[in-house]
Amino acid sequence: MATLNEKKTCSQRMENFQRFLWNPDTGQLMGRTLINWVWISLYYVAFYIVMTGVFSLAIYSLMKTINPYTPDYQDQLKSPGVTLRPDVYGEKGLEIIYNMSDPDSWDGYVKILQRFLSAYNETAQEANKNCTEEKYYIQKTFDAPNHTKHSCRFTQDMLGECSGLTDSTFGFPEGRPCLIIKMNRIINFRPGNGTAPRVNCTTLDGETSLDVKYYPKSGTFSLHYFPYYGCKAQPTYTNPLVAVKLVNITANEEVAIVCRVIGTWITTDNPHDPYEGKVEVKVLIKN
Repeated sequence: MATLNEKKTCSQRMENFQRFLWNPDTGQLMGRTLINWVWISLYYVAFYIVMTGVFSLAIYSLMKTINPYTPDYQDQLKSPGVTLRPDVYGEKGLEIIYNMSDPDSWDGYVKILQRFLSAYNETAQEANKNCTEEKYYIQKTFDAPNHTKHSCRFTQDMLGECSGLTDSTFGFPEGRPCLIIKMNRIINFRPGNGTAPRVNCTTLDGETSLDVKYYPKSGTFSLHYFPYYGCKAQPTYTNPLVAVKLVNITANEEVAIVCRVIGTWITTDNPHDPYEGKVEVKVLIKN
């Protein structure tokens, strides 16, 4: 008992630790001989080589089964979501609120539209084709450069008064602002069942009249922009757009507007997704 309860001095503890690190009597390093350390090291080297090989083989086999142009598994919506620019969110969702006489209140909206449309200028679209046929642009082969598919050109001048080319302020200081509608991309989706889908904007209550102008004419998404084949197959693809110019918004009154994309295979009544097939925005123009 006396031996068990014997306290060791600091020097004794340091001596024992040093003998643990290297024992000259037995030739052991940290409790093992050199040959034991060699065998242990070889074991772990072999183990990790095998594990790395198995992991690499699994990744290689997986990648060989994946089509780089179309995802094998995708949480694909049956109907596309719809977005709006300027995309400014307030406490009640999308809100466009500004004062016509205060440039600082609407300058942010203008800059959002200018940045967004920069992808639609002539230079950005020069790699795309000038499509004119009003039918689906079906491409079974990869005829474009670098083993890709062609994309149809959509330039901002197609948006008329809302292009930012003739009016750089998009009508905001006159109380006739432009909104830009875009459908989200869905691979191989063909909207309209052969008829070009169109945008229709009304007041949310359906009772107040709403005077709007659509660009391109009649507010349609031309069919030759569909189907979309994916970002790898169509790296230069840009979504077609529809611009909506609000003409008769009453000043100092909040107006709730809903813009629906009307077409076969496009639903606008999904209670679980308020942006499927439509987009809502509250507009308040002060003077």
